[in-house]
Amino acid sequence: MGDIVKYDKGSVIGLIHGKGGALTIPKPFERDIFLFDTYIAGTGYIEGLDELEPHMKEGDRLDFFREPDNPYDKEAIVIKNTDGVKIGYVPRKDNVIFARLMDAGKLIFGKITSKQMKGMWLKIEIKVYLHE
Repeated sequence: MGDIVKYDKGSVIGLIHGKGGALTIPKPFERDIFLFDTYIAGTGYIEGLDELEPHMKEGDRLDFFREPDNPYDKEAIVIKNTDGVKIGYVPRKDNVIFARLMDAGKLIFGKITSKQMKGMWLKIEIKVYLHE
């Protein structure tokens, strides 16, 4: 397949191919919008969390997944680390708006801001973000 020979800075081809004809596709503007401070609920029910805890660091990204079939909360949002290991849930008192955003196709995620043991319970504070 041949290269594009004609290069015209004012044309659409010129915009896509950029300087010297190299392909440069403009990326849409993206940003992470901070929404809310909260904590991870249900960590006391997660088996093996004590082994995982030393590997969790401040700033670690956390993935959110809707769990609409949860028998206890139809707005449930599961929180997993980037390896897909379940860590807990967004607290029920905080999840209604986030669940609606996620159900509308929005990407919501979290980042660990702090963690500490409170008796037998690991309290993990997080910030919740919307990726736009």
